[in-house]
Amino acid sequence: MEFGVVQFDEPVRDTSRKIIHIDMDAFFASVEEREHPELKGQPIIIANHPKLTNGKGVVATANYVARTYGVHSAMSAQKAYELCPKGVFIPGNYELYREVSKKVREVFKQYTDTIEPLSLDEAYLDVTENKKGIKSATHIAYAIQKEVWESVHLTCSAGVSYNKFIAKLASDYKKPAGVTVIPPEEALDFLRKLPIEKYYGVGKKTVERMHELNVFNGEDLYQMNEMELIHSFGKMGYSLYRKVRGIDDSPVRVSRERKSVGRENTYRRNLTTENEVTAELRFLARKVERSLLKEQKHGKTVVLKIRYSDFETVTKRLTLPHYLRDAEELFFHTQNIWDEIGNLQKGVRLLGITVTTLDPLSFENIVLPLWDNEH
Repeated sequence: MEFGVVQFDEPVRDTSRKIIHIDMDAFFASVEEREHPELKGQPIIIANHPKLTNGKGVVATANYVARTYGVHSAMSAQKAYELCPKGVFIPGNYELYREVSKKVREVFKQYTDTIEPLSLDEAYLDVTENKKGIKSATHIAYAIQKEVWESVHLTCSAGVSYNKFIAKLASDYKKPAGVTVIPPEEALDFLRKLPIEKYYGVGKKTVERMHELNVFNGEDLYQMNEMELIHSFGKMGYSLYRKVRGIDDSPVRVSRERKSVGRENTYRRNLTTENEVTAELRFLARKVERSLLKEQKHGKTVVLKIRYSDFETVTKRLTLPHYLRDAEELFFHTQNIWDEIGNLQKGVRLLGITVTTLDPLSFENIVLPLWDNEH
């Protein structure tokens, strides 16, 4: 009797769907530029000016002019100022951004109700079966781009493919105002050529570990077997084994439900720097956003929880006049709370973000005209 190496069949791709990922271009900064045409051509940075906050605060986003100076989201406002001292710093007007986002979503609804918003400025659309009976998802992407411009005078980029993972990668390929189409017959070649750090969901620590394993691009990733990836990266390894083969069967999710949403992390090593806290707040904000999205909820109250190395626990809440669920806005508010009450001298053992005062997404504020404009 001969014993050979067990051969596993390659997982099968489902290429039957038509998915579009729409990503608004430098959304918050572009809205501000639209509202203030005199700023056109100037570097716009959405953050409180560090001179007004004793150097505290972070960048929510920056326009493409500011990005040429090296400014990017999640960077400290102080660093952004050092890189771009002539930049125009604007505090976020999230109520306005939500209004614009709602108008953009109305454009999407002309084509499909199968919409999965990821944040105020991006969403997945499943247009396999669409309201206008258009067979080409590419034609729909171009039509949406045109109608978004006509509706809100802002540009967006689109990625078109047969699954969410590739569509999202594609939307980032030709920015701003680009449309990138990755059909099934080109997907594997596209994925194999892509640098590993461009794979959506692969963070800095994972990239470092990948490089240690001599994985620098999709081709290198493809050569690793499934058990190696699972051993090194757990569930992410299982996922990446499939994604580099063009497989992502996750549906475009429309609805679910819940009453309050929170996420917290306890750290084996205390956080002792502003950069560590900022990175963790951003990470937690994204996790909360994903949970809110799954439940199709939004809320008005943000709570930051801090536990220090001596186990003292402090919380502070901020109730807003409007609903929120966007990770960038969650991050913005919790970072501001941290700037107000945080204390690095003790070392931070735990951070948590919670959103309360929740309602279904269908429930919006109704503003009653109790006073006329003269008062």
